[in-house]
Amino acid sequence: MARSFLGQIMTTSPCAMCQGHGTIIEHPCTECSGDGRVRTRRTISVEVPAGVESGARLRMPGAGEVGPGAGPAGDLHVEFRIKPHERFTRRGDDLLCAVQVPMTAAALGTVLTIDTFDGPRDVTIRPGTQPGHTEVLKGLGVTRLYHHARGDLKVFVDVEMPAKLDERQRQLLAELAALRGEERVEGRVSAGTGVFSRLKEKIGL
Repeated sequence: MARSFLGQIMTTSPCAMCQGHGTIIEHPCTECSGDGRVRTRRTISVEVPAGVESGARLRMPGAGEVGPGAGPAGDLHVEFRIKPHERFTRRGDDLLCAVQVPMTAAALGTVLTIDTFDGPRDVTIRPGTQPGHTEVLKGLGVTRLYHHARGDLKVFVDVEMPAKLDERQRQLLAELAALRGEERVEGRVSAGTGVFSRLKEKIGL
Protein backbone atom coordinates (compact mmCIF):
# COMPACT_ATOMS: atom_id res chain seq x y z
CA MET A 1 0.00 0.00 0.00
CA ALA A 2 1.36 3.40 -0.97
CA ARG A 3 0.01 6.95 -0.87
CA SER A 4 0.13 9.39 -3.76
CA PHE A 5 -1.59 12.62 -4.77
CA LEU A 6 -4.21 10.40 -6.43
CA GLY A 7 -4.88 8.54 -3.18
CA GLN A 8 -3.86 5.14 -1.96
CA ILE A 9 -2.39 2.74 -4.51
CA MET A 10 -2.23 -1.00 -3.94
CA THR A 11 0.36 -3.08 -5.78
CA THR A 12 1.02 -6.81 -5.78
CA SER A 13 4.22 -8.74 -6.52
CA PRO A 14 5.39 -12.34 -6.12
CA CYS A 15 6.81 -13.42 -2.83
CA ALA A 16 10.51 -12.63 -2.67
CA MET A 17 11.22 -16.00 -1.02
CA CYS A 18 9.19 -18.49 -3.10
CA GLN A 19 8.70 -16.37 -6.26
CA GLY A 20 5.01 -17.22 -6.21
CA HIS A 21 5.41 -21.03 -6.22
CA GLY A 22 4.00 -21.39 -2.70
CA THR A 23 6.91 -23.44 -1.40
CA ILE A 24 10.38 -22.56 -0.21
CA ILE A 25 13.33 -24.77 -1.09
CA GLU A 26 15.47 -24.81 2.03
CA HIS A 27 18.46 -26.44 0.32
CA PRO A 28 18.34 -25.42 -3.35
CA CYS A 29 20.35 -27.26 -5.98
CA THR A 30 23.76 -25.71 -6.42
CA GLU A 31 23.58 -26.20 -10.16
CA CYS A 32 20.18 -24.62 -10.93
CA SER A 33 19.77 -22.55 -7.69
CA GLY A 34 16.31 -24.05 -7.23
CA ASP A 35 15.02 -22.81 -10.59
CA GLY A 36 14.65 -26.34 -11.95
CA ARG A 37 16.59 -25.64 -15.16
CA VAL A 38 20.17 -24.99 -16.25
CA ARG A 39 21.54 -23.28 -19.33
CA THR A 40 23.31 -25.63 -21.69
CA ARG A 41 23.92 -26.27 -25.40
CA ARG A 42 22.39 -28.99 -27.53
CA THR A 43 22.19 -29.91 -31.21
CA ILE A 44 18.76 -30.12 -32.85
CA SER A 45 18.06 -31.63 -36.25
CA VAL A 46 15.85 -29.46 -38.44
CA GLU A 47 14.05 -30.91 -41.46
CA VAL A 48 14.27 -28.27 -44.18
CA PRO A 49 11.26 -28.45 -46.52
CA ALA A 50 12.00 -28.41 -50.26
CA GLY A 51 11.39 -25.02 -51.85
CA VAL A 52 11.88 -22.94 -48.70
CA GLU A 53 12.93 -19.31 -49.28
CA SER A 54 14.93 -16.80 -47.24
CA GLY A 55 12.85 -15.30 -44.44
CA ALA A 56 10.58 -18.34 -44.07
CA ARG A 57 10.11 -19.59 -40.52
CA LEU A 58 9.58 -23.06 -39.12
CA ARG A 59 7.94 -23.61 -35.72
CA MET A 60 9.14 -26.59 -33.70
CA PRO A 61 6.76 -27.16 -30.75
CA GLY A 62 8.41 -28.13 -27.48
CA ALA A 63 11.96 -27.57 -28.75
CA GLY A 64 12.45 -24.27 -26.92
CA GLU A 65 13.62 -23.50 -23.39
CA VAL A 66 12.17 -25.34 -20.43
CA GLY A 67 9.89 -23.25 -18.22
CA PRO A 68 10.88 -22.27 -14.66
CA GLY A 69 10.27 -24.85 -11.98
CA ALA A 70 10.52 -27.69 -14.53
CA GLY A 71 7.63 -26.17 -16.45
CA PRO A 72 6.72 -27.14 -20.02
CA ALA A 73 9.18 -26.22 -22.77
CA GLY A 74 8.41 -23.46 -25.20
CA ASP A 75 8.68 -23.55 -28.99
CA LEU A 76 11.70 -23.05 -31.22
CA HIS A 77 11.24 -20.76 -34.23
CA VAL A 78 13.80 -21.33 -37.00
CA GLU A 79 14.29 -18.62 -39.65
CA PHE A 80 15.97 -19.67 -42.90
CA ARG A 81 18.65 -17.76 -44.77
CA ILE A 82 19.44 -19.21 -48.21
CA LYS A 83 23.11 -19.12 -49.20
CA PRO A 84 23.72 -17.89 -52.79
CA HIS A 85 24.88 -20.51 -55.29
CA GLU A 86 28.03 -19.99 -57.35
CA ARG A 87 26.34 -20.84 -60.69
CA PHE A 88 22.58 -20.64 -60.27
CA THR A 89 20.34 -17.73 -59.32
CA ARG A 90 16.86 -18.32 -57.99
CA ARG A 91 13.81 -16.39 -59.12
CA GLY A 92 10.70 -17.81 -57.49
CA ASP A 93 10.55 -21.48 -58.41
CA ASP A 94 12.86 -21.02 -61.43
CA LEU A 95 16.64 -21.30 -61.57
CA LEU A 96 18.69 -19.05 -63.85
CA CYS A 97 22.18 -19.58 -65.24
CA ALA A 98 24.25 -18.40 -68.20
CA VAL A 99 26.51 -20.21 -70.65
CA GLN A 100 29.14 -18.67 -72.92
CA VAL A 101 29.44 -19.96 -76.48
CA PRO A 102 31.75 -18.78 -79.27
CA MET A 103 30.33 -16.77 -82.12
CA THR A 104 30.88 -19.70 -84.49
CA ALA A 105 28.94 -22.10 -82.26
CA ALA A 106 26.04 -19.66 -82.03
CA ALA A 107 26.01 -19.29 -85.82
CA LEU A 108 26.40 -22.97 -86.69
CA GLY A 109 24.64 -24.53 -83.69
CA THR A 110 25.96 -27.01 -81.14
CA VAL A 111 24.99 -29.10 -78.12
CA LEU A 112 26.32 -28.22 -74.66
CA THR A 113 26.29 -30.35 -71.52
CA ILE A 114 25.74 -28.49 -68.25
CA ASP A 115 25.68 -29.74 -64.67
CA THR A 116 22.32 -29.34 -62.95
CA PHE A 117 21.03 -30.45 -59.56
CA ASP A 118 19.62 -33.48 -61.41
CA GLY A 119 22.90 -34.40 -63.08
CA PRO A 120 24.30 -33.53 -66.54
CA ARG A 121 21.78 -32.25 -69.08
CA ASP A 122 22.18 -31.37 -72.77
CA VAL A 123 21.34 -27.87 -74.00
CA THR A 124 20.77 -27.50 -77.74
CA ILE A 125 22.10 -24.27 -79.23
CA ARG A 126 20.25 -23.87 -82.50
CA PRO A 127 21.98 -22.38 -85.58
CA GLY A 128 21.67 -18.61 -85.61
CA THR A 129 21.16 -18.29 -81.84
CA GLN A 130 21.25 -14.62 -80.82
CA PRO A 131 22.95 -13.18 -77.71
CA GLY A 132 20.59 -13.25 -74.74
CA HIS A 133 18.51 -16.11 -76.10
CA THR A 134 16.99 -18.31 -73.39
CA GLU A 135 16.75 -22.09 -73.46
CA VAL A 136 14.24 -23.49 -70.95
CA LEU A 137 14.76 -26.91 -69.35
CA LYS A 138 11.36 -27.85 -67.98
CA GLY A 139 11.05 -29.20 -64.46
CA LEU A 140 14.69 -28.69 -63.44
CA GLY A 141 14.05 -25.72 -61.17
CA VAL A 142 13.15 -25.48 -57.47
CA THR A 143 10.47 -27.66 -55.92
CA ARG A 144 7.40 -25.63 -55.02
CA LEU A 145 6.94 -25.43 -51.26
CA TYR A 146 4.76 -28.32 -50.01
CA HIS A 147 4.12 -29.47 -53.60
CA HIS A 148 5.65 -32.02 -55.95
CA ALA A 149 5.76 -29.70 -58.97
CA ARG A 150 8.99 -27.89 -59.86
CA GLY A 151 9.95 -24.74 -61.68
CA ASP A 152 12.18 -24.53 -64.75
CA LEU A 153 15.89 -24.04 -65.37
CA LYS A 154 16.41 -21.08 -67.70
CA VAL A 155 19.74 -20.98 -69.52
CA PHE A 156 20.77 -17.61 -70.98
CA VAL A 157 23.11 -17.81 -73.95
CA ASP A 158 26.00 -15.34 -73.92
CA VAL A 159 27.63 -15.20 -77.35
CA GLU A 160 31.36 -14.55 -77.02
CA MET A 161 32.85 -12.38 -79.76
CA PRO A 162 36.53 -12.84 -80.67
CA ALA A 163 38.69 -10.02 -79.33
CA LYS A 164 41.76 -10.86 -81.42
CA LEU A 165 41.99 -12.36 -84.91
CA ASP A 166 44.99 -13.58 -86.83
CA GLU A 167 45.37 -12.75 -90.50
CA ARG A 168 43.74 -15.95 -91.77
CA GLN A 169 40.77 -15.57 -89.45
CA ARG A 170 40.35 -11.97 -90.52
CA GLN A 171 40.39 -13.04 -94.20
CA LEU A 172 37.73 -15.70 -93.58
CA LEU A 173 35.47 -13.23 -91.81
CA ALA A 174 35.99 -10.71 -94.60
CA GLU A 175 35.00 -13.36 -97.16
CA LEU A 176 31.90 -14.19 -95.11
CA ALA A 177 30.98 -10.50 -94.90
CA ALA A 178 31.39 -10.20 -98.68
CA LEU A 179 29.19 -13.26 -99.27
CA ARG A 180 26.50 -11.75 -97.05
CA GLY A 181 26.82 -8.29 -98.55
CA GLU A 182 27.94 -6.82 -95.25
CA GLU A 183 31.17 -5.07 -96.22
CA ARG A 184 29.58 -1.74 -95.35
CA VAL A 185 26.97 -1.74 -92.64
CA GLU A 186 24.78 1.23 -91.85
CA GLY A 187 23.47 1.40 -88.33
CA ARG A 188 19.71 1.44 -88.11
CA VAL A 189 18.50 3.56 -85.20
CA SER A 190 15.09 2.75 -83.69
CA ALA A 191 13.25 3.33 -80.45
CA GLY A 192 14.23 -0.18 -79.41
CA THR A 193 11.42 -0.56 -76.87
CA GLY A 194 11.08 -4.25 -77.66
CA VAL A 195 14.81 -4.89 -77.27
CA PHE A 196 15.06 -2.96 -74.00
CA SER A 197 11.97 -4.61 -72.53
CA ARG A 198 13.33 -8.09 -73.32
CA LEU A 199 16.71 -7.17 -71.84
CA LYS A 200 15.09 -5.86 -68.64
CA GLU A 201 13.03 -9.01 -68.36
CA LYS A 202 16.10 -11.22 -68.69
CA ILE A 203 18.19 -9.39 -66.11
CA GLY A 204 15.28 -8.87 -63.74
CA LEU A 205 14.97 -5.07 -63.77
